[in-house]
Parts: sequence; structure tokens; C-alpha cells
Amino acid sequence: MGYFLGVDLGTSAVKCILVDEAGQVKASKSVEYPLYQPHPGWAEQNPEDWWIGTAECVKLLLQEARIAAAEVLGVGLSGQMHGSVFLDEKLAVIRPALLWCDQRTAEQCEWIEQAVGKERLGELTGNKALTGFTAPKIVWLRQNEPDAYARVAHIMLPKDYVRLKLTGTFGIDVADASGTLLLDVAKRDWSQEVLDKLGIERSWLPPLFESNDIVGTLTPEAAGITGLAEGTPVVAGGGDQACGAVGVGVVKPGIASVAMGTSGVVFVHDGTYQEDPERRLHSFCHGVPGKWHRMGVMLAAGGSFQWWKNHFGFEELELAKKEGRDVYDLLTTRAQEAPIGSEGLLFAPYLTGERVPHPDPKARGGFIGLNLRHSKAHLTRAVMEGITFGLRDSLELMKESSVEVTELRVNGGGAKSRFWRQMIADVFGYPVVTVNSTDGPAYGAAVMAASGVLGKDTTALCEEWIQVVDRVEPIEENRIQYERYYEVYRSLYPTLRDTFHKLSDLAQG
Repeated sequence: MGYFLGVDLGTSAVKCILVDEAGQVKASKSVEYPLYQPHPGWAEQNPEDWWIGTAECVKLLLQEARIAAAEVLGVGLSGQMHGSVFLDEKLAVIRPALLWCDQRTAEQCEWIEQAVGKERLGELTGNKALTGFTAPKIVWLRQNEPDAYARVAHIMLPKDYVRLKLTGTFGIDVADASGTLLLDVAKRDWSQEVLDKLGIERSWLPPLFESNDIVGTLTPEAAGITGLAEGTPVVAGGGDQACGAVGVGVVKPGIASVAMGTSGVVFVHDGTYQEDPERRLHSFCHGVPGKWHRMGVMLAAGGSFQWWKNHFGFEELELAKKEGRDVYDLLTTRAQEAPIGSEGLLFAPYLTGERVPHPDPKARGGFIGLNLRHSKAHLTRAVMEGITFGLRDSLELMKESSVEVTELRVNGGGAKSRFWRQMIADVFGYPVVTVNSTDGPAYGAAVMAASGVLGKDTTALCEEWIQVVDRVEPIEENRIQYERYYEVYRSLYPTLRDTFHKLSDLAQG
């Protein structure tokens, strides 16, 4: 029996899974690493932490699964998108990587849109300049750390740094490259026009591949560190959202995925290149070769629930530790004590600014409607409902673009809760399904590895491996109630925008 290794380089941890040739997950393992926030709105990580964590995770996985190195036929990589890794000519890391959720580059985004032209930038890249993207981070480095910028010889995204450590070869898939703001998304090639206008050297960027292309093979050094076999093929893989969509079978029209990781993403497949004329949604290359996708991203989905757990879930954390239970299960159980709408309480989930539908790094979170009746149950449910309303915002934009959706496939932490799946069905008004692959981006990376190594079509492999295992229909009474609350939720940001900005400016001094 042969296996495929899927590696997902997340924001808080790396996850590794082994999938056999029938698509069954043999084993999984995770290893955490730190996130640094040296200033408000900044988010950085040390690329070496990713490599150390990945090597440890793979080694532990092979040991626990009792799999021989030679049984791993290929490796696929998924990773957090947009993060900027800067290397010098000796391949040494110049400074910590700026992450997708880093919000320091608002001024650089304005400069980019002026330098390229707002409309022209959208025509070429399918997107507007947003703080999370890679290009503004490169400009920020040039303007704020010129000594570091002078040393730059290579720029890559997080998972591509790990692949470089595994194989010694440079490469990036077109799906992840779409989020750099440097790719001509329709042509699936670097945009020389954008590079010239921004003054960025094309030689700094990796060669481009489709997600199932084999980019390199494992070096002897990497084999010794990870426990894998020298010469094991490593495919290009994809950004976590493209991999996550492949991992739940969103490889044809009519199906949307709702990914609930640290960020939240609503994702639809496009057979041809499509774009939102107002650039509210992202138009990217898909992890399926020759295809595209559109997606909407909210920055703090699971991140909002994690914030609530970390700072206000002390009772649940203690009980989870004592009884060996999942703290999130305890929190969602508590939330069920409150009624739909949390008795008039709403939560704005803009804890790290927002991207879709409000591209605003100064957006802020908050509870609106608090009164003396509200308990922890109400607040917990309000957090969950606010996240779900925020995700629906993206689907509403897609519906305006005549995207037809028949079902939602959910993945990520929130997908484990049937209560939350029912909430999503009721808020969105569509059936919510889960599939037999519950490992999201890591599973999609394994699919891409199998596709490349076995020479099988990615879509056909997904249809062979992935099956629906659970379906939740919307409850009409709940849908009607949620519709009323959602209309009020949509008014929060426009009403509070000026207040958010004033508070953000005060906090910055």
C-alpha cells in the first residue's frame, strides 16, 4: 500500500496527514509554533519555525503510523496565503515573514493603486490592493527597512519556503501566486506590467506551476531530518483555500465551500476566468489545473471564536482539561442555552480589520445590544452568529454575480459542530453537507500529490475519493428569524465605520 503525505502550514500549527491510494486517511499529526505581534495590527512568524515544526510533525506522523519511508509516494503542500518570506542570495531568511493577517500596509496599498492604476490593477490581477496581499508587504519593506530590502534575492510564500527546505528547488503554484497581487490571473503568469510599475524584480519570484505539478524531490538532508525517503516527489500544492476546496470536492459549479479556520472563506469554482467588476470578491486560479475560483474572505472567523475562548472561556478550559473534553464543544453547548438572535445581541467579528465585504484594516469588533439579561450563553451564541453572518456576506456578493449554489460544503473547526452546521444552513438558507474528508487543506494537498504522482485528473480523483456523509437542511422558521437579524447585522459596519476609525487612530497614538 502506498501513501500520500498532505502538509498544511497553518497560522498556528502545521498539520500532516497520510492518505492511502483509496483516499482513506491513515493518520494525522499537528505541531504548533508561535505567532508574533510586535505592534498593534502586525503579525509575523519566523520561517524557520515552520520548517522545524513541519520536520518534527512528519517524523512523528511516520513513527505513529508505523509507515516505512518508501511507502510515501509523494508529498503535497498547503499553506497560509500571502505571507512574505524574504531570502538573501545565500537563502538565509532576512527578517520574520509578514503574514496574511498583518494590517500595516494600508499606505502601500494606496500607493500601488496609484502606481498601477486602480482599474488596470483589477484588470490584470482580478483584485484590488488589500493589506493582506503580498505586493504591499514588499513595498513596505522597501520603504521602511531599506537595509533588509537591499539584501533581497528571493521572495516566496510560506509553504514554498518549506518546499525549498525539502527539495532545494524554487516554485509556486498559480493558485497561491494569485494572492500576491503580482500575477496576471487570467493568463496564469507573472504580470510584467505590474512588476515594472512597482519596481519588483521578476527574478526574485519563483517559477510557476499548476498545483499537481512535481516541483522537486526530497534531498538527502531533508530525508534525514523528516524520516522520508530521499527522492520522494513533492508537488506544487496550493494555498490553503484552494487546497481546502479540493479537499471537500469543490471542483465543479454549483457547490460552495465554507471554510472556518482562523479566517473564514466562502469559495466557488469557475470553469473560466470570472471577476467581480467591483473587486469585492477575489478572483484567483484554482488548485484544479486550468480552472479558476472566486472567494470572499473574512479575517477573523474561527479567530473570533478562539479569541472568545482564550479570554472568556476560563470555566470551559478548566472543565475541558479536567474531563478530557473539547473546549469548543463545551462552548457550543453553552451557546445553545440562548435563543436565536441571542435576545437582541449582535457581534461584529472585525477583530483584525476586515476584507470582504468591507476592505478596511481599521474595522473593529464589538458586542451591540447588551443588556442586563445577557449571560455568557448569549454572548457565546452572538459570537457564533456574528461569524456566520459575516460569512454570508460573501455569498450575497456571489449571488449578485449570478453564481448558482445548490449546497454548501463546510470544513474547518466549526464544521465539527452539528449545532453550528445547522446555524449555517439556517442563516444561509442552503443545505449544509460534510464529506468523508475532514482534514480540509491537508487532504486537498494529498489529493494534489496523488494526482501528480499517479497521473490522475484532480477532479476525477476528488469524485472517486470524496463522498457526502452528512446533510443538514435549513429549518424555515429559523431561517425567517435569522433573516431579520441579518438585516440589522448588515447595518452595523456602515453605521459604526467612523467610530471604528476614530478608535483605531486613538489606539495608534
